[in-house]
Amino acid sequence: MSVKDNFTPDEWFKVMTGPGRAGAAVVAASPSGVTGLVAEAQAIGAAIREQVSGAGRTPLLEAMAADLMGTPPDPRELPRQERARSMEEARAQSVDAVRQAVWLVSSKATPEDAASYRRLLWTVAQRTAEAAREGGFLGIGGEQVSEGERAALSELRSVLGMDDDAAVRQTPPNVNPGGL
Repeated sequence: MSVKDNFTPDEWFKVMTGPGRAGAAVVAASPSGVTGLVAEAQAIGAAIREQVSGAGRTPLLEAMAADLMGTPPDPRELPRQERARSMEEARAQSVDAVRQAVWLVSSKATPEDAASYRRLLWTVAQRTAEAAREGGFLGIGGEQVSEGERAALSELRSVLGMDDDAAVRQTPPNVNPGGL
């Protein structure tokens, strides 16, 4: 029996999209130009691939890797998601989706799986924030991580139950988001 069997199809969708939503929260917090968006999207994909294919991965990350390597789902069969009307709303929706995914994994998987999942989410968020310089002109000047990105990282740190030293705790906050 796979760890995936512990989740309903809708729950597994939330778990699978959690890493992308962590990156999206950072992107929405401080939108970049076209080249910045491309760099941030590439950082999201690279961080996910690295984390789910790395040595010592847990059963949850193995199940995620298997799904990422398999046939993509039919978009018509995916759960409908409300479209954000602003970047702030997109950021808030993404953070809420991360909160739900973390809660699902924490409640239905082993503590080791939950810790590795939170590390995956944090790695994606952090790499997204560091992927492109913000501000400046044509890549000159600006800052590596903008104030908006720092605020999004801080909010995600709280959602992920991280200590100040950026180490993911073994036990996440015991909160049931959105009545899941």
